[in-house]
Amino acid sequence: MVTAKPLPEELSKLPFTVYQAQALEVAPNRLRAKDLVGAGRLIRTHAGRDLSLMDRARVLCAATPGAWVSHETAAAFFDLGLPPWLDQEPRFHLSKPHGLPRVRRAGVIGHRVHVVPGEVVDIDGIRVSGPARTWLDLAHELPLRYVVAMGDQLIRVPRPELEFRSTPFAFKEGLCLLIRQHPNMKGVEKARLALDEMRVGSDSFPETFLRLALADAHLPEPELQLRLDPDDPWSPAADLGFRKHRIAVQYDGEHHRSREQQSRDNRRDEFFINAGWSYFKPNADDLAEDFQGLIARIKRARRRLTPTRGHSRPDNRGLSGLE
Repeated sequence: MVTAKPLPEELSKLPFTVYQAQALEVAPNRLRAKDLVGAGRLIRTHAGRDLSLMDRARVLCAATPGAWVSHETAAAFFDLGLPPWLDQEPRFHLSKPHGLPRVRRAGVIGHRVHVVPGEVVDIDGIRVSGPARTWLDLAHELPLRYVVAMGDQLIRVPRPELEFRSTPFAFKEGLCLLIRQHPNMKGVEKARLALDEMRVGSDSFPETFLRLALADAHLPEPELQLRLDPDDPWSPAADLGFRKHRIAVQYDGEHHRSREQQSRDNRRDEFFINAGWSYFKPNADDLAEDFQGLIARIKRARRRLTPTRGHSRPDNRGLSGLE
């Protein structure tokens, strides 16, 4: 049995292009060894090794000069969220400027687009449509409420301890400028409508969908990230609610399944309930019915919990660190 000659260090772990191998003087017959497999035209990868999103992006961009990651693939890059029918999309999206030919490669959807400086960013050596531009690229193919929800993800305040960033991906003023720079782009009118409905504080798609459902039901605009004691930055907070009527709502999503998160959730729930609030915890079943049952319960609670004159604020001292 003949042992294949080791590859250069630069090619030993990641997929690579034939041109990269040639530049390192790898013999053509070495690229046909059984430890390598084809991963697209002029691309080789290591047999039995799954490719991550970053790996695929890096080698496809290297094999396609002038192209960058865009559309649904860029949304996955930045974890912006996608509808279920697009979230499992196996094909890769690459864009090029209008002056270059469209990408034509198996498993890749090519786009030719007009971009202005700053809309394509570098992520660890990989060119990617920035989060704001990705939102605009997808506006024409997403339903309006998904454009709003993805926009909320752009402007929300991140949690540095979880996301390794401290500033939002975008601000509404910058998105207004982006829209003005592309007046003839498909979906730009939908993006403009979505911008009016976007709010800082809807931190997940279900939270956005709940907020939009409340608006459709002609309920007042809720307070987002509602703290039990508004003067205490460490006070427990619910996703949204109506302070005037002492109603709080916390969406019970997948990330609430861990033991540690459930303990924090239980303490927060108890504080709201013990303070006399009507407290609701919708979940995926409520989302599936567009929160109609929840909205009916909230409306009943609003009628029942009209605040009385002179009602004092509950003592919320000692509630720090419960989120």
